[in-house]
Amino acid sequence: MQKPLVMIVDDEAPFVETMTKRLEKRDLRILSALSGEEALEKLGKNQNTDVVILDVKMPGMDGVETRKRIKRDFPLIEVIMLTGHGTIESAIEGMKLGAFDYLLKPCEIEDLQAKILQAVEKRREHEERIKQAKVRDALIRHGAS
Repeated sequence: MQKPLVMIVDDEAPFVETMTKRLEKRDLRILSALSGEEALEKLGKNQNTDVVILDVKMPGMDGVETRKRIKRDFPLIEVIMLTGHGTIESAIEGMKLGAFDYLLKPCEIEDLQAKILQAVEKRREHEERIKQAKVRDALIRHGAS
């Protein structure tokens, strides 16, 4: 099975660089973006992305708006919101709107890795159910059931 592909989206470049190094050591493939707009552009070219780690507070398009657009344009990609203590309400709102989960910054790398793996599993289960439904539909259309 291919290593999970994870995108980190945060406007703080040093944070993104540090998290990229730490997660790559844990056998994950990492893409990064420094804004919501950049994230959406890169997701368009990397639709096999499993999980997006998304900061809530960013200039321009914030994390809540970015999450809405990700879910609209790439519904199978799971989103984990990252938030500072002052924006917990935004993270909870994100959960109500379809985020997989949220973590407080700074977070333990083991906690983040566990959430990523859970989100990857959920995405792969959704993909498998979609494949099975397509097979059933094809069998029914061709008279075999």
